Amino acid sequence: MRIGILTLTISLPGCGSLKEKRQRMGGMHQRYGRNPSVAVCESAERDNLDTSQWTFVVTGHSLPEVESLCSEIEDRVQRSVDGRVIETAREIL
Repeated sequence: MRIGILTLTISLPGCGSLKEKRQRMGGMHQRYGRNPSVAVCESAERDNLDTSQWTFVVTGHSLPEVESLCSEIEDRVQRSVDGRVIETAREIL
């Protein structure tokens, strides 16, 4: 079994409240938490209105499977979130 940790830092320019921030992030837990191979949480910048950081822990039987799922998550976040991914970090254990 392989484990991947994907951390995305997202810029939310013009965000004026925590409520707006939650709306712009658009249900990350619901979208990615349904997959039994993925755990997701807002890992930093919780009180910062214009930045959000999310960490995804991905498990799989092989390295290519974990890397593929990490890439899929990264692509979907970039397309679906009303913000801009400014930093990406990956670690494979």
